[in-house]
Amino acid sequence: MSKIPVIIVDYDPAWPGLFNTLKSSVEMSLGEVALSIEHVGSTSVPGLAAKPIIDMDVIVRAEDLGKATALLANIGYVHDGDGGIPGRERFRPPTGLPKHHLYVCAADNPELKHHLQFRDYLRAHPDAAAEYGLLKKHLAAVYGDDREGYSVAKTEFITTILSRCSYFCGALL
Repeated sequence: MSKIPVIIVDYDPAWPGLFNTLKSSVEMSLGEVALSIEHVGSTSVPGLAAKPIIDMDVIVRAEDLGKATALLANIGYVHDGDGGIPGRERFRPPTGLPKHHLYVCAADNPELKHHLQFRDYLRAHPDAAAEYGLLKKHLAAVYGDDREGYSVAKTEFITTILSRCSYFCGALL
């Protein structure tokens, strides 16, 4: 199995448009099953360096997780389990689409809440976003193709931001 290096690039102003293009197809497929489709992850924060991969969280009622899975299969998404996080289903995108991660999350899922809080905090605090971008670039250089090590090394920063969210983000969700 070949290892894929962690590549962090400067923010690309095309990312929101790319998200909207991907969102449109998913939205058409899911219809009213999708309560919301959110651009999350580093590409959703203006100015933040990121892996050039769009992260999308589709929010559904818990009872509609199975229905969403079937509807996404109709447009070529392959269900890839929950990755150990109940209430959050992962999907591999169809070939030929831009790189992205698609998750379908129950509306009450704590991981979804964390994604939204982290994103919203960084959007509202450009200094924290810049600090995170520098950290990610440094860690990508240190960890190379060790994606798990890279992810673990970011945990302290993320946890610190999420603890601040109890003050900043409390009213958001």
